[in-house]
Amino acid sequence: MENRPCLRPYAASFDVLFMTGRLVRNMAEFKVVVSDKTGHTRQFEVDGQDANRFLGRDLGDEVDGSAVGLDGATIELTGGSDNAGRPMREDVPGSDLKELLLEGGVGYEPSRDGERKRVTVRGRQVSDETAQINAAVLEETPIAVLLGEEEPEDSNEADDADVEADENDDETDAE
Repeated sequence: MENRPCLRPYAASFDVLFMTGRLVRNMAEFKVVVSDKTGHTRQFEVDGQDANRFLGRDLGDEVDGSAVGLDGATIELTGGSDNAGRPMREDVPGSDLKELLLEGGVGYEPSRDGERKRVTVRGRQVSDETAQINAAVLEETPIAVLLGEEEPEDSNEADDADVEADENDDETDAE
């Protein structure tokens, strides 16, 4: 049998893999927005192995901060949305879409009392369809300090207090 050129040139252009009869897309990609206790936020692009740490997690779960470059910190998943902007709700199980009749809360803000609206939301579990994940640092340390952009303020204050204490000891000894 002779070798003939591939009659389907488009087959190589698809960005998917077929493995064991299952369609597998590229690795997951997320934008992770992390906030700290001071109110500062940072946005990180996460893909590959780091993105896999988030897959299957529910809102409220804790994840190691090294997935977004915050070594030594723990972050808690607080929310998120998909590519269409539909929010994740903590009271909806799984990662599927669901239509809810809402009176308020995540996904709908009524303009008057008693107003309700049917809204499509996504479940609380992070999946490939998730585009953005919101998270919060559980430690008191600001994000800039965790990233190494600023020096920790506590160590400077402690050094200043030690110097003042030494000066007070010297004055007490002189008397």
